[in-house]
Amino acid sequence: MASSPLNQKSNFHARSNSLPSRPHPLIPQIDEHLCRLKSNEADSSSSPSIDEKLSGLRDLYELVDSLLQLPLTQKSLAKQCYDKQVNELLNGSLKLLDVCGVAKDALLQAKEDTQKLQSILRRRRDDGAGFTNEAKEYLASRKKAKKLINKSLRYLKSKCNLENDVEATFSMLREVEGVTLTLFESLLSYISGTKMQPKSTNWSLVSKLMHSKRVTCEGEATETNEFERVDAVLCTLISHKTRISSNTSTENAQIELQKLESSIQELEGVECVLRLLIKTRVSVLNILSY
Repeated sequence: MASSPLNQKSNFHARSNSLPSRPHPLIPQIDEHLCRLKSNEADSSSSPSIDEKLSGLRDLYELVDSLLQLPLTQKSLAKQCYDKQVNELLNGSLKLLDVCGVAKDALLQAKEDTQKLQSILRRRRDDGAGFTNEAKEYLASRKKAKKLINKSLRYLKSKCNLENDVEATFSMLREVEGVTLTLFESLLSYISGTKMQPKSTNWSLVSKLMHSKRVTCEGEATETNEFERVDAVLCTLISHKTRISSNTSTENAQIELQKLESSIQELEGVECVLRLLIKTRVSVLNILSY
């Protein structure tokens, strides 16, 4: 298991003279969560694996918020963070909120559109033209969502390097920010229908999202996720113009839409993460303004 920066410099508590010689029990717990989230970063290409990481991230932020409530932590952070560090910390938290909001909105819109298509399929089995129009609207909505995701991924590329000699609590918060951004990259890539390659840079990921042609109407894509499969099956149905070709095509569309809806439901924990991000930012702002 890879060690996190909290252990790399004689442990988290030893990096600041203002912290006690024995670490608070929360510190090794935070370090353990960080290591666990970083240990399998590449394994985040399916909704169950992303959901598991979102759950781990929620637990991590609960621990972080508890640490921020400790008087010693507040005193240390308020006294030893300089203006540059404060700006980086606050800008980083805004970035997390923006990106998490994009992911949440994209999932909510996809869930609404998916449920609408399923309802139309149940009511209008013989109305190919009506379904085709709705399918086109769904794909148009997907295109708009992908544009927002591309913009967010470009935003993610501007990660700041962590300086060597910084206050320990600040270092911990930046490390938490780093694992959160990595998970959001995986989540956005999943929603967009693009598999994120291990250890890819932000720029290479953006380039892949902008130029990928893995999903086509005839698509021969491998290891496709639920978003990709729905895109492909709808393209196939639309290609038959005003009529749905067969009951098999309709049933296949229903199956894939149901799978997509289930996958989206698994990822609804992102809303809880967003609330925790807001809570952490408020805690930090209160500390720094004290």
